[in-house]
Amino acid sequence: MENEANSEVNSQKLAAGWEREVLEKLALAAVTEQRAARRWSVFFKSLMFLYLIAVGVIAFYPRFESSGSDGNEHTAVIDIIGVIAEGEAANAGAIIEGLRKAIKDKRTKGIVLNINSPGGSPVQSGYIYEEIRRLKAKHPDMPIYAVVGDICASGGYYVASAADKIYVHQSSMVGSIGVIMNGFGFINVMEKLGVDRRLLIAGKHKALLDPFSPVNKGELQHMQTLLDNVHQQFISAVKVGRGDRLSESEDIFSGLIWTGEQSVKLGLADDIGNVDSVARDVIGANNKLNFTPEERLLDKIAGTLGASFDHAITSMVSGGVSLR
Repeated sequence: MENEANSEVNSQKLAAGWEREVLEKLALAAVTEQRAARRWSVFFKSLMFLYLIAVGVIAFYPRFESSGSDGNEHTAVIDIIGVIAEGEAANAGAIIEGLRKAIKDKRTKGIVLNINSPGGSPVQSGYIYEEIRRLKAKHPDMPIYAVVGDICASGGYYVASAADKIYVHQSSMVGSIGVIMNGFGFINVMEKLGVDRRLLIAGKHKALLDPFSPVNKGELQHMQTLLDNVHQQFISAVKVGRGDRLSESEDIFSGLIWTGEQSVKLGLADDIGNVDSVARDVIGANNKLNFTPEERLLDKIAGTLGASFDHAITSMVSGGVSLR
C-alpha cells in the first residue's frame, strides 16, 4: 500500500511539473510575442514618423524646377498647360512668378510661353495678359514668344495675344475668341416627378438663372449683356496685342477655331514653329531653362479644395463664365 501511495505521489509531482513546464513555455512564448509586437510597433511608428517628416519637407520646401544650364545664355520656357484657372497648374500666380524670375535671370535671352490650353477663367487669363504687357513695357529688349502645341483656344489665346509673336504647328487648334456660360433647366422634370420646390431668397435676383425656376427674360438679358461685355474685353485685348496683323474677317471674333496653318493666314499667328526651333532659330539660345514654378504639396491640396468649392458655388450662382 505504501508503495502504491508513493507511486501516486510521484505521479502527481510529475504531472504538476509537466503542467508547470507547459505554463512556463506558454508564458515565455507570450512574452516573446509581446516583445516582437512592440518591436514591429516601434518600427512602423518610426517609419511613419520618417514618412511624415519627408512629406513635411516636400510640402514646405519651395521647389523650382529647371533643366540644363551651363552658365551661358538660355531661352526661358514657361509652361501654360491645361485649363487656366485658380487651383490648376496653369494659374496666374505661378505663370507670373515664372515670368518675373525668367526676366530677373541675367542669362535669359528670350522667353517662350509653351501653350497647350483650351482656355479657362477670363480673370486668370487677363492677369497673365496684363503682366506680359507690363513686363514688355519695362523690358523692351526681352522678346516674349508664344508657342502653341495641340491647342491655344479662348483664354489660352487671350494670353498668347500679349506675346511679341505666336508660333504654331500646322495642325494646332487656334482661336475660339468668345465667352460661354452654360446650365440646365429641370422645370418639366420636377413637374412630372411631382416635386414641389420651396425657394427662399432675400434680394430680387438672388436666384439668378436658377435651374429649377422658369426663365426670367430680364435676368437672361442681363447675363447676355455681361457675356457681351467680357467678350468685348477679350476682343480689345486681342486687337491691342495683334494690331494690324489681324485680317478683316468677321469670323475672327465669332468663337470659331482654326488650324495653325489657317491661323497664320488670318493673322491670329505669325509663323510655323515649336519650342526648339524658336529657341534655336529665333531667340538664338538653344540651351533651354524651364522657369515654370512647381506647386508645393500643401498649396496644391489647399488650392484643389478651394477651387472645387469655388467652382461649385460659381456654377450654382452664374453657370460659370468661361473663356473656353
